[in-house]
Amino acid sequence: MVHVYNCHPFSSQQIVQVEQEPGLVCCGGGALFVVGSGGCKVEAYNLEQEGCPLICRFATMGTVKSIRHSSIGDYLVTIEEKNAATYLRAYTNWRHQAEEKARVGVRLLGHLLRGASQRGGVQMEIIEIPMSERPVAVASCSVTGDLLVACENTLVLFNLKTQNQHSADANQQSAQNSVPGDQQTSSLGSESVAALDFDRSVILHLSAIKPKKVALCAGYIALQSELEVLVLQLEASSEPAPAEETLHQLTCDDVEEQNDFFVLPRHLELLGDRAKNCDIPVSIEQTGLEDKQQYTVSYVLFKRFTPEFFQGCNVEETQIHSLQFHPLFIRNQALPVEEPACVFCFFSLPNAGYLYSLKGGVELLSAYQYPEKVLEAVLTNHLLHVVTRSALQSFTVRCAALAARLDDPYIDTTMKACPPCSLDVCALRMQLFIGLRSVCGYGRHVVLLSRTDPDPQEEPERTPHRRGLMLKEHSTLASIFQAMGIDPTTTAALESLLSRPFLSRKWMAASPKETSVVGHGWNLYVVNTVSPLMLYQEMVEYSQSYSEANPQAQSLRHVLSEAHLLLRSSLLTLPPTDTDGHQDRPTGERQELEAALRENCAQLGDCFSRGSQKDCHLALPYYRMSGLSFPEVMGRNQPRPNSPQSYGPGFLFYLKHYLLEETQHALSQQAADEVIDIFSQSEPSQLAGVCCSPIMVNVQPARTMGFLRRLEDSAGVSVTLTVTMAALALRLEDTALYRQLMDRHAEMLLVYGFIEEPRLLLHGAGGGQHGLVRPTALASEMARSQPGLLVAAMVALHENSKVRLEEADHVFKTLGACENCLQVDFWEAQLTASSHEPLILELLFRVASVYIERLTQSGPGKRSLKSAHDLIGSCSHYGALYPWLTVLFPVHMTNAHHQEALHKLQSLLCGPSLSIASVVPLLERISEETLWGFSLHLLCATRRGNYHSSIEKLLDRCPQAIIAYANHHLQDTHMALWWEKLLPELCCRTRVAMDNSILLTALKETLLVVSIETSPTDFLELIPDDGTAAYFLPHLLSCSQRHLAT
Repeated sequence: MVHVYNCHPFSSQQIVQVEQEPGLVCCGGGALFVVGSGGCKVEAYNLEQEGCPLICRFATMGTVKSIRHSSIGDYLVTIEEKNAATYLRAYTNWRHQAEEKARVGVRLLGHLLRGASQRGGVQMEIIEIPMSERPVAVASCSVTGDLLVACENTLVLFNLKTQNQHSADANQQSAQNSVPGDQQTSSLGSESVAALDFDRSVILHLSAIKPKKVALCAGYIALQSELEVLVLQLEASSEPAPAEETLHQLTCDDVEEQNDFFVLPRHLELLGDRAKNCDIPVSIEQTGLEDKQQYTVSYVLFKRFTPEFFQGCNVEETQIHSLQFHPLFIRNQALPVEEPACVFCFFSLPNAGYLYSLKGGVELLSAYQYPEKVLEAVLTNHLLHVVTRSALQSFTVRCAALAARLDDPYIDTTMKACPPCSLDVCALRMQLFIGLRSVCGYGRHVVLLSRTDPDPQEEPERTPHRRGLMLKEHSTLASIFQAMGIDPTTTAALESLLSRPFLSRKWMAASPKETSVVGHGWNLYVVNTVSPLMLYQEMVEYSQSYSEANPQAQSLRHVLSEAHLLLRSSLLTLPPTDTDGHQDRPTGERQELEAALRENCAQLGDCFSRGSQKDCHLALPYYRMSGLSFPEVMGRNQPRPNSPQSYGPGFLFYLKHYLLEETQHALSQQAADEVIDIFSQSEPSQLAGVCCSPIMVNVQPARTMGFLRRLEDSAGVSVTLTVTMAALALRLEDTALYRQLMDRHAEMLLVYGFIEEPRLLLHGAGGGQHGLVRPTALASEMARSQPGLLVAAMVALHENSKVRLEEADHVFKTLGACENCLQVDFWEAQLTASSHEPLILELLFRVASVYIERLTQSGPGKRSLKSAHDLIGSCSHYGALYPWLTVLFPVHMTNAHHQEALHKLQSLLCGPSLSIASVVPLLERISEETLWGFSLHLLCATRRGNYHSSIEKLLDRCPQAIIAYANHHLQDTHMALWWEKLLPELCCRTRVAMDNSILLTALKETLLVVSIETSPTDFLELIPDDGTAAYFLPHLLSCSQRHLAT
């Protein structure tokens, strides 16, 4: 569908003062090139100056049949005819022909001028490019300046190269040119000017299509026949290209057989990888002498049309025209632009035009349906200009919609939006002319060539001949159907088919009309388009008629979307630097465009806020992009007087998301109360969540409590609603009501309520900056009166990814509990609930650090929520205390706070999870002089496997605990330590202290274990030879008896 808007895209027009009747016209590099009707002279006019003054004129070496300009290199390439021969020539340094009696140099491709020609200074050069076949069409790349020449069966690619004339040597070292045309033309006055040349790099052989027109851009090659378009991508690589399968080609017999039938092409569109099934084989021939890269060809797009009749155009006139590539550079990036962000391909039939996007996947962006026969079209960043015989008309394009999505990944999210690429195009007001023939464009200039028909009597003379051919065609097709046993008169569809003229040029090639020698009138116009900002303003004014009639009209949304894309396109292509070269300084034009874009986003937000449920979500990103404050958005969405509707779904969607945002800008009391009124009327079930928003802190609590009580009466009691009312009761300083409401539900149900609505406890959770996370008044009250519930709720929020660990830590620090007791309680509870290994290791280190800190400090502390006994029973990371630790129990420790910390730390060291290596450096702060300090160091040494030193230290400090220690640790693989380490140590120590009953008891217990675990022979070897063997004989006897019994 094509919308039509009465907006005028043209600002002015002027007539170029051309001496002779124009034959061919093209433009580029700020210049308009006109080839006279004789075809042997080219005139260049300045498009950038008022009146288009003449720049220069020069003669060509033959009759020009085709002319193209390349902005990169600022050269002209022509196809010329002379003496029945066709030539391909390039004209460089043509601007120097503005001087009187300027010299002209002629040379062959690859042969630079030398000697006297070089010493004569910079001059225009004509480069003769020899071709083995007759050239049919030419095209240049607007990105690299490369040249593509189409012959009947081949495509030849020439790489543009530059070479300094003053340093050229016999080897002719060349470098690929990458300087834009405007920079090259500005350096004409330099003494050392680079000479342009071309390198024939690759030839593409075609066997199933004869190109009529070609296009080239950034490695993409497009060629067209009368009813087919093929787009290829030529890629260079250093690796050799793999051999490709040869597609089926028709043999001579197939061709002769098909000549007996009328073959009607079937409409076909193949995109991407499917395009290789088009049955058009392409083979590559490497010809570049200096370019050592290997080229590969991939199919991108193939489209074939079926000739059809439509109003104003018969079947014979149905053919493709206006094939062109359009690169789009995104200029607002800080990095230099080397390649286009998007490449678009456009081609047209007389009744329809097609715009495709090629980079990043082939996609049909827009299909244009013309109201009448279009002769030619030209695509720009902002508009598509088409000409008919009597009018110039402009259509909007979707290039900016695609480029914006490539430039900004946040588009199509809740942060930013842009009209879709599939948005229907629109036609703007047309400009009437007489006898238009062709169109070309440069920047904001559209060049039109008009010529009136000298003699309209020719068409009636052709009518009898055409009618005779149509009758012959009708009878031939009828005979074919009858030979197949089908009577076409019995089928209405076949009879209708035979009544239509399907005569193609293959069967009836009418000779083109020759241009009359006597011209009856012609004009060459330069039409200037208005700036995108002015066209945007006109579209906004035009949209007022829709806004006044129906603010929810689809047409209003569409015209504002068109205006948005105009501004987007301008901002994307606007250079980021100011005229004085300062980077990132917004220019006046950019400031105006950005202000207009914000205004447009506000208008689009208004449209979607009142629109249907389908697109109401777009109100949120457009309002965000507009920069409007919440009160301003609310003011724009006030219900209209005498309107049956209140607030639109888009505004409610925006309002919900705005209330969910964590911002420090609270609403005023009036605005907050108005929000409560809005939801009480539209969605009362959302009132509890609305009251929890941080921006609603200024709402009247008593008035809001009334709304919540009415909601409770109608919808029933819920945990979230109850806790919300309790929070309002705190604001009313009604402690009794607060306690009554909080006692309604069990603690576990309250925890579930906090999971459902975390903002009851926290504001700013999940924002990524800990400084923004802050506890609510309800959380502060719970920290004072219900700390266990607060800790349980915070653990549940963390486990459900509602709050991060760092944010929870910040909240507990903000609450200011004594010595961060609640924070440690939270860590201990989190250890019980969490199963995430990295988090567990982090928390274990934290609580161990806290326990050590408490042991090194004096003074009373606050009682923890869970004792060591509770943690041992509920958390697997806390292990049961080893039995030998009870022997080392510090009876002299009177501080219960220290005793609790010691038991928790000992339990962690007895557990399986704590990393001992991470705790050892912290334990250096604790001395071993006390038994409880010694027990901690001994636990660490034992956990690290240092049993030998541990046995020695324990015998030195507390020998009464050695048997309990050995019974617990010296088992299984460490059982041998009973007789390898413990028994020798006890023997040595009892020999010195014979009256030490503790050592003697330990020795007896050790000998008992050794006698059980060893054989009599091994036990005998363990008896020392110091004369005390009699002491060991009873144990040896017991060992022998036990051994004989088994």
